[in-house]
Amino acid sequence: MGVWELLLVGVVLLLGLCGVLVPGVPGSWLVWAAVMWWALKDPRPLAWGVLVGATVVLLLSQVVRWALPPRRLRTGGATPRMGVYAGLGALAGFVLFPVVGAIPGFVGGIYLSERLRLGRHGEARAAVRTAMRSGGWSVLAELFACLLIAGAWLGVVLGG
Repeated sequence: MGVWELLLVGVVLLLGLCGVLVPGVPGSWLVWAAVMWWALKDPRPLAWGVLVGATVVLLLSQVVRWALPPRRLRTGGATPRMGVYAGLGALAGFVLFPVVGAIPGFVGGIYLSERLRLGRHGEARAAVRTAMRSGGWSVLAELFACLLIAGAWLGVVLGG
């Protein structure tokens, strides 16, 4: 697979990661489709292993999301700005503290967004609790699964 094709797969993965944070966009399926496209073009067994792993992780994340309460983010006060902060926090946490850093990064991004909006620590903490209860855990589960898949893909591509 050429460099341009790998970059295009990376862009689709990035769009899928962003799509997880946008209601109505099938972000996790975009991530899976990008990995499938890459695996079909790259005949190595490791590529197929990443595709199988991505499929299992996404199916498990769907089971977890079905077990959690349904998303009601708008009624919980979630804003697009909060989604951007949460997504960037999860990505930064995932990179700084591989894998487990995405969870505190996500919650920290929501806290930072609310602290900047509301100005007080107590109100920001209450807003974080409300956001997580109104569907934040569901978004975090899906985003975490997609970050795992994107990280595995990137590791295989860079590792050769």
